[in-house]
Amino acid sequence: MTLTAFDGNPLYTGADWDYDKVRRVYDAIEKVAVGEMGLDVYTNQIEVITSEQMLDAYSSIGMPLFYKHWSFGKHFARDEAMYRKGQRGLAYEIVINSNPCISYIMEENTMTMQTLVIAHAAFGHNHFFKNNYLFRQWTDADGILDYLSFAKAYITQCEERYGHAMVERVLDAAHALMNHGVHRYPRRRGPDLRNEEKRARERLEHAERTFNDLWRTVPTKAGGASPLSDRDRRRAVLELPEENILYFLEKKAPRLQGWQREILRIVRHVAQYFYPQRQTKVMNEGCATYCHYRILSTLHERGQLTDGAWMEAMHSHTNVVFQPDFDDRRYGGINPYALGFAMMQDIERIATRPTDEDRVWFPDLAGKGDAMGALRDAWANFRDESFILQYLSPAIIRKFRLFHVADDASDPEMRVAAIHDERGYRAVRQALARQYDIAWAEADIQIVDVDLVGDRKLMLEHHVMNQILLDEEEARPVMQHLADLWGYEVVLAEVETPGGTPLRRIAVSPRVVLGGG
Repeated sequence: MTLTAFDGNPLYTGADWDYDKVRRVYDAIEKVAVGEMGLDVYTNQIEVITSEQMLDAYSSIGMPLFYKHWSFGKHFARDEAMYRKGQRGLAYEIVINSNPCISYIMEENTMTMQTLVIAHAAFGHNHFFKNNYLFRQWTDADGILDYLSFAKAYITQCEERYGHAMVERVLDAAHALMNHGVHRYPRRRGPDLRNEEKRARERLEHAERTFNDLWRTVPTKAGGASPLSDRDRRRAVLELPEENILYFLEKKAPRLQGWQREILRIVRHVAQYFYPQRQTKVMNEGCATYCHYRILSTLHERGQLTDGAWMEAMHSHTNVVFQPDFDDRRYGGINPYALGFAMMQDIERIATRPTDEDRVWFPDLAGKGDAMGALRDAWANFRDESFILQYLSPAIIRKFRLFHVADDASDPEMRVAAIHDERGYRAVRQALARQYDIAWAEADIQIVDVDLVGDRKLMLEHHVMNQILLDEEEARPVMQHLADLWGYEVVLAEVETPGGTPLRRIAVSPRVVLGGG
């Protein structure tokens, strides 16, 4: 029997919260999330913070125990000014992919908002972090907090020993290259961040006992004999091409000192930690939004949430999943909360109440009945691109009124390439999925050669897609940071095929040799 909103005893009444209410609500949410929905979560750690602390967490990309950098202060000042002027709001929560999973909730929230964000973050995001294959493959939830503590202490020690200005220059350069500091394909050994501090000490001791024999073989003058003069052999020794630029600099840059290499390694680990989040925005937010909606609606049906609390929660929920039309001034692209939540609800509908159309498009899912099983499987085994390719239905395409526009730079007119018919649905699904493909959306730049025999020039290639070249005004400052870290000239060739004729070359010489002589 379905209970009405007042058949049971409400978990709380009124807007004010206290820790007893939070504990009572948490226990009720856990019974629904774990006991009925089958969510599998890390141990939760709920921390209450002020709005200023939330702004501080914003500035340091939501990470606790993070090292200091001027850019974080800049972000804090900007966000605080906009918040005080009422030009922007704050997130109700920030959640950390760690074990235990840390969820920060604001003390300014009402009790209903605390309820919503616990369901959203401590159970929705938490389940996704623990079970999605990208997070399992690329992140070390058990070790990230210990590693951040080590990183903060290590950079502080470097500032004390080598000077704040020198450390800041290295961090500036590393942050500029951060998006090109990830491994896109899994290596043999998974991350183990708990032992990074020990390995850092071992690397330092090893560097003091040995030297890089590769660079001993490099002549100081151009034209000298070298066993590495053959290009193919040289590339094999240096393991080129290499798309992880920070990794290559950490291992091969001839002038960097040991502590500078360790800072590059720290920034690289942080970039790798966020790599899955860049590929799962729709799924992650869709999972968390679906979870909080289902949990709160269940509590409301059983009388554990009052009608007033339910209305407040749904007011916030509808704001989160609102999708402005393309001609609305508020339009900023497809809202990942809106698309993700709609697709999660659609999977539930297809599994339990399919139409004839659904049976044709999703024969393995339609009418199977186990909606939560299907959702848990999707959350575990897909990223945004593959999720959309697999689960975006004609019903959602019609609901969002999606169509495909072909915009060719060589054609003066845009053309509608796909509409709402069977072929059009597939074309729209494929085109939308491509927008979430990180390999398609981000520039493919690889280190392809180093002229060790001559001037040690670092050669990179940008594999151009759709004839779209890099914005030179943005590319040059980033290349300047790369040249400063490398210590010699850096040349970027933009090519349509690997090793092909360059469409354009950009060359930058070091301004400041960060590694010294």
